[in-house]
Amino acid sequence: MKLKTLTTAILVATLPATGVFAAALDRSGQSVSSFLQPNNYFEAGISVLDPTVEGREAGTSETRRHISDMGDDYYFPSAAIKLQLTDHISFGLLYDKPFGADAAYEGNNVFVSDATNTILPTGTLAVIRQTTIDKNFNDLTAQQRVGAVLKAQGVDLTSAAGQAQLTQTLAAYNGNIGGTKDKIDTVVKQGVESQVDAGLKQVNSTLGKGNTKVAVDTQNISMIFGYQPTKNFNFYGGGVYQTVKGNVSLRGQAYSLYNGYDASIKETGGVGWLAGAAYQIPEIALKAAVTYRSKINHDVEINESIPTLPALALLGPAGAAAAANIAASSGETRITTPQSVNLDLQSGIMADTVAFANIRWVNWKDFSIQPYKFGKVSEAVGGLVGRPNGFDLVKYSDDQWSATAGVGRKLNEQWAGNVSVGWDSGAGNPVTTLGPTEGFWNVGLGVQYSPTPSTFIAGGVKYFWLGDAKAQTGAQADGSDYVAEFTGNTAIAYGLKMGYKF
Repeated sequence: MKLKTLTTAILVATLPATGVFAAALDRSGQSVSSFLQPNNYFEAGISVLDPTVEGREAGTSETRRHISDMGDDYYFPSAAIKLQLTDHISFGLLYDKPFGADAAYEGNNVFVSDATNTILPTGTLAVIRQTTIDKNFNDLTAQQRVGAVLKAQGVDLTSAAGQAQLTQTLAAYNGNIGGTKDKIDTVVKQGVESQVDAGLKQVNSTLGKGNTKVAVDTQNISMIFGYQPTKNFNFYGGGVYQTVKGNVSLRGQAYSLYNGYDASIKETGGVGWLAGAAYQIPEIALKAAVTYRSKINHDVEINESIPTLPALALLGPAGAAAAANIAASSGETRITTPQSVNLDLQSGIMADTVAFANIRWVNWKDFSIQPYKFGKVSEAVGGLVGRPNGFDLVKYSDDQWSATAGVGRKLNEQWAGNVSVGWDSGAGNPVTTLGPTEGFWNVGLGVQYSPTPSTFIAGGVKYFWLGDAKAQTGAQADGSDYVAEFTGNTAIAYGLKMGYKF
């Protein structure tokens, strides 16, 4: 069928909010459809997301309190220009924000600090407390125990009378005459307990104040060259420059030793590449394109603050030595944003009507972030949580698959619209507490107005049903333990785009 009157920009322009909310840190969807527009083309757009992500403490959490909405609103812009330099050569620049996160916990829950928080889970801390008391008490000789009690009673042990009383009492202690040993041991043990508890109180005072929050921002500029040997084929590729920056604050009992941890990632850049191929038959609005994007490495010096570091001394001499070494050390952290593949399809199905689809794969399974000092601390305490080799701040267990399909129709020379449905697999469940949703389903509606044949304004909205998820800390990753559940959540996204064909 002939569809020469169909404006091909319908598919790319009617719903700017294509990615917006996806698995892991995925946001924009990294489309190159603007580069595949005919002739010369320019567009600029903005997308906004308003999520509601609520849950309840669960799993290993000792309480079962409500967790209020922790998903912050966010927006991101996009822009693209494509130039047809010759009949066979094209060039394009694409700007977007492919990955990101914005979240903050509020209220009274395990992700917000309060006066009841302890440096380690209460069960673990109770064992360490008792072990420390027993060791400190058992290391005292009989003479030291007797001397401590007499000194507390005001006896001057440096005097002859004091020494005589020490000798007499020590003999009674060793023979437990009149229950002397039991009485002295009770007093001494109470003193040891007081000292240990005072030390734990001091350690617990180093815990952070405030709430858990995360903000991650990336920017991409893709420079693409295309070669069109015929009007039907387009082979393209180019370089990608990407920046990443972010801040993370961990607070609350869920993070125990990391309650108070802060990490600041100064904006840093990395380079990657993309390559793809497209086939089209313009007369019937048929187009198919596949695009691969490489992973991009960022080696950064993350500014980390761990005020609870002295608490490693609770683990004994080795822990105290580890704390000193970590405090004095520094090193780079590698952050690798994932590789991905996009498959875009469209075809005319009747006059002025097209069907379209997008399938996307992102390699989140191989993604993790372990800041340098965070990792060193995790190695020191990993044995307590069954992770002797340490653990990551963020890690995902599955790759992401997503799909969007819909129908677009030109209503008249000025107006066009589309409807779509989308699905996202998520990146594993349980999932990180810094992004506790597992995939989604969505429906979308878009509309485009073209005041002239060469210009358009498009807007769209999508409603998301977010997948239920169990949230786990980094120390729980790769296991079945979790600290909270998030269910019945939704999001709504809005998009606006303007385009010019020349």
